[in-house]
Amino acid sequence: MPVQLVLNANEKNGHKPVKIFTNEVDPQALQQLRNIAALPFVYSHIAAMPDVHVGIGATVGSVIPTKGAIIPAAVGVDIGCGMNAVRLSLKAHQLPDNPKVLRTAIEKAVPVGFAEHKKETVKASSISALDVGIDKIVGKHAGIMKMIKQFRQTWARQLGTLGGGNHFIEICLDENQDVWVMLHSGSRGIGNCIGRYFIELAKKDMHREYGHLPDKDLSYLVEGTQHFADYVEAVSWAQDYAMLNRREMMRLVVEALKTVLPSFELTKEAINCHHNYVEQETHFGEQVYITRKGAISAQQGQLGIIPGSMGAKSYIVRGKGNGESFCSCSHGAGRKMSRMEAKRKFDSHDLVLQTEGIECRKDKGVVDEIPAAYKDIEAVMAYQSDLVEVVHTLRQIVCIKG
Repeated sequence: MPVQLVLNANEKNGHKPVKIFTNEVDPQALQQLRNIAALPFVYSHIAAMPDVHVGIGATVGSVIPTKGAIIPAAVGVDIGCGMNAVRLSLKAHQLPDNPKVLRTAIEKAVPVGFAEHKKETVKASSISALDVGIDKIVGKHAGIMKMIKQFRQTWARQLGTLGGGNHFIEICLDENQDVWVMLHSGSRGIGNCIGRYFIELAKKDMHREYGHLPDKDLSYLVEGTQHFADYVEAVSWAQDYAMLNRREMMRLVVEALKTVLPSFELTKEAINCHHNYVEQETHFGEQVYITRKGAISAQQGQLGIIPGSMGAKSYIVRGKGNGESFCSCSHGAGRKMSRMEAKRKFDSHDLVLQTEGIECRKDKGVVDEIPAAYKDIEAVMAYQSDLVEVVHTLRQIVCIKG
């Protein structure tokens, strides 16, 4: 049931249209979308994905094309956050009867929450390459270094770690009973520091140079300025870091599984994709900056990953290259209630009921991630049938959270 609602442009005020690929969007998110569409550097229109919901400044599930400026808060603080998935040469019947064996092996190999590795696990050459980039960035912006303790050791030892919140590692089965590993994480503490630093820098620049905005979290950096160039350099570094973090984590998970499972190979890497990021792309004949805040690229034929909540289905998809969405689709189910609201409404007993049959944490520390706090992933998928086609449908049997 593909739907495209359009918030009409206000030509008198220079507002661009907003094209929304769902009919389920709350009033606060609509106002945020209107605020973004009012910015003078927005190109063509704003696209809102079916998982759209309220964010900080910019709406989660939005695709924001811009010319001559970037909004750091739209990219967010978990720069390069995204997904990775691989299919294993194993069938469901080859897994142990007790899935806790798998969870224990993975949790032993991959630090979760605020934990980090005791020593660096990534190749020294990869660390050296990142060192060169970050040294250049903090050489111009020492404030980033001040935001994180033991700067060099921390970011290097966090490579191959999960983090907390909605980040996860899952063992899943597809419609053919093939086994998959799927994980979700980003640029960890260093990405957070870079994001927060440049968000505040944009606010200071905006207050000094450009005056009033409908939302201070929509403060932007203007192309041609030094701060803009430095942000593009820093955000690119963080996106590379996030990609490497997921690769390293996947390597560690696969090695851990090989200690408890029959011999297997990796038969297919679905994709290693960002869903909080900015990059230059060409749309409608113009080169623009595309910020995807909770959205993934869905170019024609491109594979992507759309996870549900813990306890719901997830999907491997192939993009249809829909230009109206700037060749994008949703990054997941999308929250329908805040973390605080979920904690008020549900308890660990509810979590046990809603994650029945899944080996995962079921304590009050992850109640904010309860499936009922998220939109129905099947409804979200139905709204974006014009954007992607389903290649595989996954259901998790093990879910690891920080």
